[in-house]
Amino acid sequence: MEKKWFTLEEANALLPKIREEIDELQSIKREFEKRYLRLKLLKERAGKPRPEEPDPFFTLESELEFMQIEARTLVQSIHMKGAQLKDLDMGLVDFPSLRDGEEVLLCWRLGEESIAYWHGLSEGFIGRKLID
Repeated sequence: MEKKWFTLEEANALLPKIREEIDELQSIKREFEKRYLRLKLLKERAGKPRPEEPDPFFTLESELEFMQIEARTLVQSIHMKGAQLKDLDMGLVDFPSLRDGEEVLLCWRLGEESIAYWHGLSEGFIGRKLID
């Protein structure tokens, strides 16, 4: 995929869809963690199944696999737009951009109305600066 550089306006225009995808990813993650813990506890309590018995965990394991596929699809969707998902828990997304001819990242975090920060490629979230 060819690298895309965003203007501030282009990146901000993507935020409604990015917000929706991050909300869905966070929801999948929470549900996955609950179901995974449940499966782990059930397996610990059940012991080793006999070979002639059907797998009692098949349905739950299949649901977890499907959730992983859903999550991967959403992450791919974000990346196909040219955005970079940096931290799912924080809802942190970067958009490659050019500032005075230098490559930088426009930085947005879930909960922020619009993109108001940028940072250099090696600075990360801690190095965010307000866009003038």
